[in-house]
Amino acid sequence: MKYIIASDLHGSAEHIEKLVEAFRREQGDFLILLGDILYHGPRNHLPEEYDTKKAAELLNELAEYIVCVQGNCDAEVDQAMLEFPVLSDSGFVVTETGLRLFITHGHRHNPIEPPKLPAGAVMLSGHTHVPASFSSEDGVWFLNPGSVSIPKNGSPNSYMTLERNTFLWKTLREGDVYRELTVE
Repeated sequence: MKYIIASDLHGSAEHIEKLVEAFRREQGDFLILLGDILYHGPRNHLPEEYDTKKAAELLNELAEYIVCVQGNCDAEVDQAMLEFPVLSDSGFVVTETGLRLFITHGHRHNPIEPPKLPAGAVMLSGHTHVPASFSSEDGVWFLNPGSVSIPKNGSPNSYMTLERNTFLWKTLREGDVYRELTVE
């Protein structure tokens, strides 16, 4: 299984189109979206080619492959545009290798206020728009793919892949790997 993991799309049709292309190029089995799908929120600049209708259409092409959690910029009304559920702020995915992924946006559960997770679990979150990877003293990994459309702190527009137990952070446009982590 190959998972494509992305966060903070913020309605940028241009960048979502690149994400859809990456999903197909990578031959992903599932696309895990960590929230902030259609709207940019009051603290962010308007993303390039901000078009929520087109953004929804592009994502709906992959609806059967998407697992998604709600971010702080997502609203209940967004569900009317999207053909996949965006109803909860967190969830679990267990991979074929038994790796437990706690998926969340990061505005409620985050590395500063984490939920109780077992050693070896991975918490995937976005929200900060900055790629990250580190583990806690109790053996929980905290990973952030960065932002598809509004990266911060000089980071690239990016997404992650997960195959077996190896996470790769990749640039959105070229798909170049810029960080790698294997979790055992």
